[in-house]
Amino acid sequence: MKALNWLADPSDALPLMPGPLPIGLDDNGDAVAEHDAQEAEYYRAYESSRMTRLRMKLKVARDPFQPTTQRLLLSAVLVFAGLLVWRLGSKTT
Repeated sequence: MKALNWLADPSDALPLMPGPLPIGLDDNGDAVAEHDAQEAEYYRAYESSRMTRLRMKLKVARDPFQPTTQRLLLSAVLVFAGLLVWRLGSKTT
């Protein structure tokens, strides 16, 4: 996934969606204006084209499974493949 994230935006030119405005800054007009400008730039780029939208989604994509789940799935596939090879190998004699 890291390689896919990098390939989507190798020059790091695409904007990221800014995080939520911290509670303590909601009274600071300059911070709110800066946050709104970052959001406006994100949405401007997001709406510019389908390819840019896809690249922005791929830039922040994460693994679909937790690492522990990945290990369990890989282990199950390996066990199944081993049993399959063992079973198919015994029929050839």
